[in-house]
Amino acid sequence: MTDAPAPAPGAPLAAGLAEALERVFPAPPAALGVAVSGGGDSVALLVLMRDWAAARGVRLAAATVDHGLREAAAAEAAAVAGLCARLGLAHATLRWDRAGAHADCGNLMQAARRARQRLLGAWAAEAGLAAVALGHTREDQAETVLMRLARGAGVDGLSAMAPARRLGGTLWLRPLLSVPRAALRAELRARGLGWAEDPANADDRFLRARTRKALAALAPLGIDAAGLAAVAGRMASARRVLAEAAREAAARLVRLEGGDLLIEAAGWAALAAETQARLTGGCLAWLGAAEHPPRRAALERLMARAAAGQGGTLHGVRLTHASGRLRLSRELRAVRGLEAAPGALWDGRWRLIAPAGAATAGLRIAVLGPEGLAACPDWRATGLPRASLMASPAVWAGPTLVAAPLAGLTEGWRAETVPAATDFPSLFIVH
Repeated sequence: MTDAPAPAPGAPLAAGLAEALERVFPAPPAALGVAVSGGGDSVALLVLMRDWAAARGVRLAAATVDHGLREAAAAEAAAVAGLCARLGLAHATLRWDRAGAHADCGNLMQAARRARQRLLGAWAAEAGLAAVALGHTREDQAETVLMRLARGAGVDGLSAMAPARRLGGTLWLRPLLSVPRAALRAELRARGLGWAEDPANADDRFLRARTRKALAALAPLGIDAAGLAAVAGRMASARRVLAEAAREAAARLVRLEGGDLLIEAAGWAALAAETQARLTGGCLAWLGAAEHPPRRAALERLMARAAAGQGGTLHGVRLTHASGRLRLSRELRAVRGLEAAPGALWDGRWRLIAPAGAATAGLRIAVLGPEGLAACPDWRATGLPRASLMASPAVWAGPTLVAAPLAGLTEGWRAETVPAATDFPSLFIVH
């Protein structure tokens, strides 16, 4: 009897990556993207995904965001571009214009993260990519759990990073969440590949660096990356159950009217407290095009007002009562000053589509406001409240109103939400 051949170097990693990707895409997509900073985690993700994609005929593209925060960043991006060229992959370097970014470390890092997300999302959309993969590892997951534990997080916070999440119109994948960082470094060494080390990872000015050191100090107590990642997995399972209850409630109690969400008040009041909070917070996040629902304490204050028959504002959203329903609508001051080109996403939620063949040069999408509403003679026929319509998007040519689809002045223009409003209950699904 002959011995079975030994697995090729990296075979367990490749198998784990394939399993993670195929949970999201049972059939290979046409094209995927991978974000590569030049650090060991993302370089390992790049080469593993390159092998996976090549075996399945998937077009793979890579991008590096140069935040301009360190002198070495440009050279690191160039090194990634060189590696991609050797691997036969398309690569883009995306540069962040940091004008106006806050100098405080915490705010700067948050601004950089949001810029990275925005730049990569736009790149993925332009390149026709089904998703963008990120190189977060088991240690990243554990560090995130520890940071959120320090902030008193609940089930959602302690479930940490999801392996797949749609945000800002982009599907983000983290196929290495169960993989130790050391295994990725070993894979790169076996392939003869190097990587860059970000000095911020050891800079105590940054919370992530301090957390990494704290995690190492906790290891003798049995609090290690594997254990915290397991906690995140169990919390994620609990979160899916809670999210399903919120999804069912949304499908049963919530309907869209124009750009507003109407919630049946009696059914809302009868919900379990956790489901009620998830439903309300999800509605606020969707209307406000926010990454997360509001903080729980503020949300509970608003819900108490709603239960008492009062209104209020939170997260850029107004809550009012009408005919046995809670009405949630965009707050005018939250969108005043926002502008977008025709066809582009405005306020993170609305897109106005021009009539076929219409010239759009010189036009802009901005809030309708009281001045624009005054130029819409049929707005009352829409049945929507004045305050809701004033916060809706409109088409302007300089100071002249061209169209306001939600306020009855269509002129052939069409308004749509992203994601589609008909898919609203699905926003509560956690994968």
